[in-house]
Amino acid sequence: MAQSGLVVAGIDVAKDKVDVCLRKFALRQVFPNTAPGHSKLVAWLRKHQVNKAVMEASGGYERDWAKVLRQAGIEVRIVDPRRVRSFALSAGRLAKNDPIDAGMIAWFAETFDEIPGQIHDAAREELAALVKARKNLIDVKTRLQSQNEHAGPRPVQKAHSHVLKSLAAEIAKLETAISAKVKATPGFAERAEIIESVPGLAETTSAILIAGMPELGMVGEEIAAALIGLAPYDDDSGKRRGERHIKGGRRWVRNAVYMPCLSAATQHNPVLKAFYQRLIAKGKEPKVALVACMRKLIVILNVMIARRQKWDAARYTSA
Repeated sequence: MAQSGLVVAGIDVAKDKVDVCLRKFALRQVFPNTAPGHSKLVAWLRKHQVNKAVMEASGGYERDWAKVLRQAGIEVRIVDPRRVRSFALSAGRLAKNDPIDAGMIAWFAETFDEIPGQIHDAAREELAALVKARKNLIDVKTRLQSQNEHAGPRPVQKAHSHVLKSLAAEIAKLETAISAKVKATPGFAERAEIIESVPGLAETTSAILIAGMPELGMVGEEIAAALIGLAPYDDDSGKRRGERHIKGGRRWVRNAVYMPCLSAATQHNPVLKAFYQRLIAKGKEPKVALVACMRKLIVILNVMIARRQKWDAARYTSA
């Protein structure tokens, strides 16, 4: 339930402007994405004593607006567009346009106002941008390599070869930048040292976890598993007992950790390997067993970072 003194600004971000809604006062306003527009928005929000500005993740367009508001001392919260849309549909609001979306964002934030705004971390935001850029280039590289398996005309193969070489070079540059950013940021460097002490986890995986899971070490194990989308959810009704499934969470982090965990669980990490083999021996499907290993790994990392301790196989063998 919304607090009576809470004034929330719902902000729908587009490339060239934002639509803003203050539901408490039934006010709406549009501001252009220009320096004067930024200043007018800040002044307008201050005039109406706004406590919190809430906007959806909008492919990066929200970043400049969030930066302006944070610099002005206004709390900012970035929310998942899918949650807002599901909230709108549950309320029977089928229409969708920018002013309506701004109102729905404000209503959503008022309803779930117990969730605090995120603490802004410019260094982590930069690292996340580097990590995601690397991932995007690797995805392109993988698609081209897959296409090259089917022999095409010589000019096509030659073009692909040139692009793949260029991609490899750019990926290497990003990896260098990622490594430099982690080493230059004391908090990141400490976390990286802890994560990379786990057999099977290397520099790339540690950077992904630092960028994508800043909560590690500060939350309970169930929350840590849920944040990365590895918490099993019930699917029961009456006497029916459905299969448990993982869902939600930060898919890009989960997907990035999948292969390193597969390698750790089947080859490089004796604790995870023993756990994986026990689950297989009990009749678990390999993918189910691997997801369980991923969840165990995240829980262990959460404890390690909280205690600022490196890997100790004896400590986690029976965990």
